[in-house]
Amino acid sequence: MQIRRYKSGLWLALAFLAFLAVCLLGPLSLLLDDSSLRDFFKNLGFGATPVFVLLFAGATSLGFPGNVLSVAAGAIFGLFWGTVWSVIGSTLGATGAFWLARYSLHDWIERHFGHHPIKQRLNQAIAHHPLNVVMAVRFTPLSPFSLVNFLFGLTPVDLKTYMMGTFLGIIPLSLTYAWLGVAGKQALNGGDRLPLILALTMLSLLSLLPVLMKRRSA
Repeated sequence: MQIRRYKSGLWLALAFLAFLAVCLLGPLSLLLDDSSLRDFFKNLGFGATPVFVLLFAGATSLGFPGNVLSVAAGAIFGLFWGTVWSVIGSTLGATGAFWLARYSLHDWIERHFGHHPIKQRLNQAIAHHPLNVVMAVRFTPLSPFSLVNFLFGLTPVDLKTYMMGTFLGIIPLSLTYAWLGVAGKQALNGGDRLPLILALTMLSLLSLLPVLMKRRSA
């Protein structure tokens, strides 16, 4: 048990150092500056896509909010490719967090989040419909993406089902966030604000949909 604690502490330290490296070398501060962000990736040329996806995956696997990066993807790559790279980055990042929770930081995460109510509900639901549960959780923006990534690693769901459910379930949200990035950039540049309003409306509908479906089934 003592050895496992040292192992968990070591992996936690390495994860923290990796997060610092991402912050310093990424650099994540560019997310706060739209023009600098676009210029940064534009200067990378053909390397922009793999760098963005790896940055997305690395940051989200360590708990950075994926919605911020998905909005940035839309502003940088446009609606279609922004959605594609967001889905891939989100899936890889969610898989990394799942892997950390299940194989490297299991004891530490279990001590801190093992009794979380969300985890208890996930365990009960996954026993019957694992793929549907993963997809449903990914579908709504009300679900705390980073926390759920780690909690899923503490459940009995297998990696293949988790990755497939994440990939399919994250598509609507990734599309909406990328749309927000595109519409937001257009509005900031003095363009029509209607697309931004429509994108925000879509995000609101996705937030309300699980509640409406629960009331309908009640």
